[in-house]
Amino acid sequence: MSRVAIIGAGAWGTALSIVLARKGTHDVRLWALEQEVCDSISQDRVNQRFLPAHAIPPAVSPTTSLETALATADIVVSVMPSQHCRGLFRKIKPLLMPGMLIVSATKGLEENSLLRMSEVIAQELAGKSLPRIGALSGPSFAHEVARGDPTAITIASLDSELATSIQREFSGPTFRVYTNEDIIGVELGGALKNTIAIAAGVCDGLGLGHNSAAALITRGLAEITRLAVACGGQAATMAGLAGLGDLVLTCTGGLSRNRNVGVGLGKGKTLAEILAAMHGTVAEGVSTTSAAVGLARSRGVEMPIAEQMYAILHDRKSPRDAIFELMSRIGKSESAQF
Repeated sequence: MSRVAIIGAGAWGTALSIVLARKGTHDVRLWALEQEVCDSISQDRVNQRFLPAHAIPPAVSPTTSLETALATADIVVSVMPSQHCRGLFRKIKPLLMPGMLIVSATKGLEENSLLRMSEVIAQELAGKSLPRIGALSGPSFAHEVARGDPTAITIASLDSELATSIQREFSGPTFRVYTNEDIIGVELGGALKNTIAIAAGVCDGLGLGHNSAAALITRGLAEITRLAVACGGQAATMAGLAGLGDLVLTCTGGLSRNRNVGVGLGKGKTLAEILAAMHGTVAEGVSTTSAAVGLARSRGVEMPIAEQMYAILHDRKSPRDAIFELMSRIGKSESAQF
């Protein structure tokens, strides 16, 4: 019986707990920040706030205690919002034991440092022991995963034993896990697609059609690939689950929080109004866009869509003006994307 601690009881963390508990071979402890979430799962076996209408198996034990969640865990799955990752791992560090496998399932970049989540975790655990870290990413709406729809994702790590272990532990009849050595590309693909998804939502909010969406997704993928390669990732990763797969899902699916933020912006709502209506759920693309622009500038990488999205999100630029500037750029060769 494998013991898994999932740190973060939002929609995605809860969905992962359901996937693992269904296997019947895992003791799952789900840490929640909010007492109401813990009580809802304990009493009604459902996360009423973040993932309603999906029954949570008895093998999932909710807790608000990090000590209880992490005690004797073999695998620690990090599913907190990206901007809380550093602070939580600072608290977690004294509770971790040598040999624990750490899996980051957060798709974002730290806004101030511009670091990927595995880099943040490694920094915070420095001196503890050599941490064994992987990144889990791919096209995976939490509601569909919890419902049992067939889903395929990837676990990336330089530690091949960790990747193989997580593949074995997480895979099931409706949840297929591939392995990948390119943790840089997998993490950047998962994070940066959120920025492009907000842009796709803006197009929808403006009433634009499929031509616009197809162009945006294609050129967005080119931007993501340029930056991933500049940071040491592999272009081939961007054609896989954590690249194209997650990008298409998040840009076109109605369950995408990032896309829905863009829809609101396209319809003329302010970012503050949109975020207030989300009632505590997180659209990672808002903070990731700032980090993406900063990272691209530091690497000398051109990311025009991300730049325009930053201007819309943080400088209140008109979406129509942003699109006009994108369409008016000097002509380029499509083959010279990287």
